[in-house]
Amino acid sequence: MNSPQKQARFHYQDLGPASSNSRDEILAGLQETRKRISPKYFYDDTGSLLFEEITRQPEYYPTRTERRILSEHASDMATAIGTGTVLMEPGAGSCEKIRLLLDALKPAAYVPMDIAGEFLQRSASGLQREFPWLRIAALRADFAAMPSLPADLPAGPRTLFYPGSTLGNFSPLQATGFLRHAKRLVGTEGKLLIGIDLHKDRAILDRAYNDRAGVTARFNLNALEHLNRILPADFRTQQFQHLAFYNDTCQRIEMYLESRIEQTVIAAGKRIHFLAGERIHTEISCKYSLESFTALAAAAGLHVRECWRDGDSLFAVFLLSAGSC
Repeated sequence: MNSPQKQARFHYQDLGPASSNSRDEILAGLQETRKRISPKYFYDDTGSLLFEEITRQPEYYPTRTERRILSEHASDMATAIGTGTVLMEPGAGSCEKIRLLLDALKPAAYVPMDIAGEFLQRSASGLQREFPWLRIAALRADFAAMPSLPADLPAGPRTLFYPGSTLGNFSPLQATGFLRHAKRLVGTEGKLLIGIDLHKDRAILDRAYNDRAGVTARFNLNALEHLNRILPADFRTQQFQHLAFYNDTCQRIEMYLESRIEQTVIAAGKRIHFLAGERIHTEISCKYSLESFTALAAAAGLHVRECWRDGDSLFAVFLLSAGSC
């Protein structure tokens, strides 16, 4: 059992989102001419576990490449960021990558955020047992919708850690908005440490999102099971199939759930009709060059302070700040 002192260093807070808000958002997307759902609905407990399994597939290079960058450059990152920061991580999931930085950064507090509350609690409490000196304030929250940070966080500089190329799940316009929002929450003295998937041969990309074991397909289809509980709805996953491919024009991976047959789904009392071959757009993953990401950051009022890459230039970790270079 943890000592009282250790227990006091872990805190969990549920900040939503409310299920009624989720239902309205999901229904609005399903009723559009081109049906869509937000990729955040991948992440119920099952989806979070499936994503961790995706990262272990041989075709999926981003996680192992980024981990290598973080491991090799942790001390350089700590020098550039400074110790004693309040380290925040939206979409923290299993809290795996932050482990590679904690000993070097020695943050004043770590604030993992995720919308999968039970998974977050398990991950963050496990992290606290591993790093008993670390103050953890776990938040079930949608970071992009947070108007402000909780008032009880320690004072001091803020650093947003956003690994895994998650920013690529936004269109460039949405990504600029996210970065502006992050800049406002971390403040003028804050920094952002962000993982970005770089341009590469499309065959590598197509394999990464269509792994031979079919884990990504199960992850994509599990979103429908999540919707069945939230709305509720009667999606039958066997009547949909996973589809993912690289869009050369937009320079991004696009992921869909495609209806195998003509069918009608009842979702929160609404009839949602699908033609055979009709798709639900579930995710994009934009790829950047060093120059295009630098321009994206600049559009949000942020400056690239450092950039660390692997030897094959598959992936990069950028340090951004609001201050002048």
